Amino acid sequence: MTRLAGKTALITGAARGIGLAFAKAYVAEGARVAIGDIDITRARAAAAELGDAAIAVEMDVTRQDSIDAAVAATVDQLGRIDILINNAAIFTAAPIVEIERADFARTFDINVAGALFTMQAVARHMIARGGGGKIINMASQAGRRGEPLVAVYCATKAAIISLTQSAGLNLIEHGINVNAIAPGVVDGEHWDGVDAFFAKYENKAPGQKKTEVGAAVPYGRMGTADDLTGMAVFLASADADYIVAQCYNVDGGQWMS
Repeated sequence: MTRLAGKTALITGAARGIGLAFAKAYVAEGARVAIGDIDITRARAAAAELGDAAIAVEMDVTRQDSIDAAVAATVDQLGRIDILINNAAIFTAAPIVEIERADFARTFDINVAGALFTMQAVARHMIARGGGGKIINMASQAGRRGEPLVAVYCATKAAIISLTQSAGLNLIEHGINVNAIAPGVVDGEHWDGVDAFFAKYENKAPGQKKTEVGAAVPYGRMGTADDLTGMAVFLASADADYIVAQCYNVDGGQWMS
């Protein structure tokens, strides 16, 4: 039996990587999915790959008008939003003495404000519609502790964990469950950029950091996007109705809490 039959989901940053893996898993579980992404061309290609159960909506989470338009388009085309995954995010790294204010502001604008105000817009829809809903925020093991070169990104993910707790406690009165997933190191095209930061600041050869972090995972390898889909489906399903304001580590044993 499909666990998300009859449900509709909006997933941000879903044209590729982890977000697209979530979309595929949700469609396989019977849901219809809106693939929200700033890259509408790639979002449309992803939706076409998934067939009639998916649509593409253009979405820049740094702009309120774009968030509101994406939510409205999803409701217009799919009828409602039962599930939101706040997945859109960027990575940055630099020593403390080299952090630039503009980079700090952009990273927080996308990773934190983007998640908050998308959550707000979808929660308003869910409350007005009635019947509750599920909101899943993407945190990270980086939000559990600091890292020498990753202060800004770590701070954004710590903020996501805190927002999940506050929003979870606030919105459950409306039957809206807010929880989060904290992945560890996840392989994918985004790691080319992550690896480049460490190659620059730690004088490592290209690919060296990726090899090192994979070897350090107790499970024995880096995670994949597909390793995260089980938790994403579970938290969106009725099996998670009594789970509120929690952040689940899906990281191969890298962090215990």
